[in-house]
Amino acid sequence: MTREQERARARRRAEKLEAKQALREREAARNRQVAVVVAAVLVVIAAFVFLSTQLGDDTKTPVAAPTTPSATTTTSPAVEGCTAPPAPPTGITKVAKPEKATAAGKTFTAVVTTNCGDITLQLDGTKAPQTVASFVALAKASYFADSPCHRVTTEGIFVLQCGDPLGGTGTGPGYNYGIENAPKDGKYPKGTLAMARTSDPNSNADQFFIVYKDSDLSSVPEGYSIFGTVTAGMDIVEKIAAAGVSGGATDGAPAAPISILKVAVTEKKA
Repeated sequence: MTREQERARARRRAEKLEAKQALREREAARNRQVAVVVAAVLVVIAAFVFLSTQLGDDTKTPVAAPTTPSATTTTSPAVEGCTAPPAPPTGITKVAKPEKATAAGKTFTAVVTTNCGDITLQLDGTKAPQTVASFVALAKASYFADSPCHRVTTEGIFVLQCGDPLGGTGTGPGYNYGIENAPKDGKYPKGTLAMARTSDPNSNADQFFIVYKDSDLSSVPEGYSIFGTVTAGMDIVEKIAAAGVSGGATDGAPAAPISILKVAVTEKKA
């Protein structure tokens, strides 16, 4: 073999090696691109799963119905006139469902003593006999003692919600009943006392709400049972609402904690 042939053969070997090297480099670049695409897809999937977990199960019950509180033992300072709330109960006392006849045609005064002062309610047993009978029976059984008001809303609707000894996570006193005296126009004026419930119209039990600013709940066709009005102490509800929601939201546990210490009920005689 001549030197020229050897040089030609060497060039061919070098060209083959260069071609193989170029192929390896192209494959490596392609693999890197594939890895980047796969990583990007995984990031998108992870983000989607996270958002779905956070937002996809947003099955809130209707406005002014029971909700799980974001906190019932907030460390936020109380507003002026409030003392530290008591520790909430660890359980719920079951109460037998009272007959509505025990309240039918009667009017009651309920003094709700809270760690922020007294809120006085007038209960209308003529328009909402079953609801009033239930509230009176629960009050007499000390069912509401030391229970936190677990929810305040500051946008769209304006209510302070109370009544569950476990702060919105309880199962109720052991009975339920249907709606009474719900306004057909869905209007709930300031000072209204009404029952909270789930989407089931027959889920009224222990939780109630006080409207501290005129609210329109007409988006819920069945409405909520109105069973009384606030006659004194509305300023307490208003200052709790003014303090806002824990964490800065518009619906959740009050930033300024308020708890019911006891409820005293007396029948008003004609």
